Amino acid sequence: MVRVAVAGASGYMGAELLRLLCVHPNITLTGVTSDRLAGEALTKAYPHLRGLSELRFHDLDAEWLASVADVVFLALPHMESQKAVPILRRHGRRAIDLSADYRLRDPNDYVTWYKAPHIDLSGLGEAVYGLAELHRKAIAQAALVATPGCYPAGAILATAPLFRAGLARLDGVVIDGKSGVTGAGAQGRRIDPMYLYTEANENVQAYGMASHRHTPEIEQELGALAGAPLRVAFTPHLVPLNRGLFTTASVPVTSAVTTTRLLDVYREFYAGEPFVRVLDEGERPTTRAVVGSNYCDVTVVADPRTNRAVCVSAIDNLGKGGAANGIQNLNVMLGWGERTGLEAPPVYP
Repeated sequence: MVRVAVAGASGYMGAELLRLLCVHPNITLTGVTSDRLAGEALTKAYPHLRGLSELRFHDLDAEWLASVADVVFLALPHMESQKAVPILRRHGRRAIDLSADYRLRDPNDYVTWYKAPHIDLSGLGEAVYGLAELHRKAIAQAALVATPGCYPAGAILATAPLFRAGLARLDGVVIDGKSGVTGAGAQGRRIDPMYLYTEANENVQAYGMASHRHTPEIEQELGALAGAPLRVAFTPHLVPLNRGLFTTASVPVTSAVTTTRLLDVYREFYAGEPFVRVLDEGERPTTRAVVGSNYCDVTVVADPRTNRAVCVSAIDNLGKGGAANGIQNLNVMLGWGERTGLEAPPVYP
């Protein structure tokens, strides 16, 4: 059994990691950290895990994590993982990071978007972007994997086939994302009016307009697929859901194309992918159909009037948008079947 630990296990993403890891057949959960909950029983914070773990939270200590685990998941605030990863790598441990710390290839992007220089340039150069649908072979050889952000996961999976096939123009790409409140991460546990029930319920809010930190991540991966730099107009929204993320992208196309042709391109691109479901013409993705899972439902429709493709995806922001995708990366890194520990279907209703 492979020993696995989770650093930063007191947030929503950490909680979802624990739920999945507790029942993964090939691993033993050997450590969890939270400075806020250090010393407390795991099941006191998460009573839904009673009977699945007897662990207690430890304070964040990378040396300790390296001593108790072979693989460490990091669900820490942005700019914190880069302090722990060099220690883990020095001890030969593999790391799967769920923060933004190793997603962007250009270190200058961290100064621009995160207002701080990156302090682990060696690790940044080593890290592999953890979206198996694009980088499976590299993930299989990686010791450090950067799991995508929730919005980029939804946006990239919604549009990747167009850019790979050369059907997308590189100007005028517009992406709209709508996420449940758990997408706020640890902020969702603080007294912030934006996330209070009375503010979030029966309400939709745009935020991070023209400035959201996931923008360069989307541009990086779609630009790599297209073979040229691009810019996207990305706007995220908070919607009154516990979990779920819905993406609509309007992408200019290079030539007239039908919905049937576009769907054929998508089916070919995602053929054999265990967690991407390309829907038939006329079917619509919904967040309800993917919640609690690692699935991504996608579709695309041609809009000949505007010479655009309308691309839609639905994921669970804590699933394919984070923790479950991290488990998929673990499976790829260790040569296990990608569905291992992720076989459960989405939760319904």
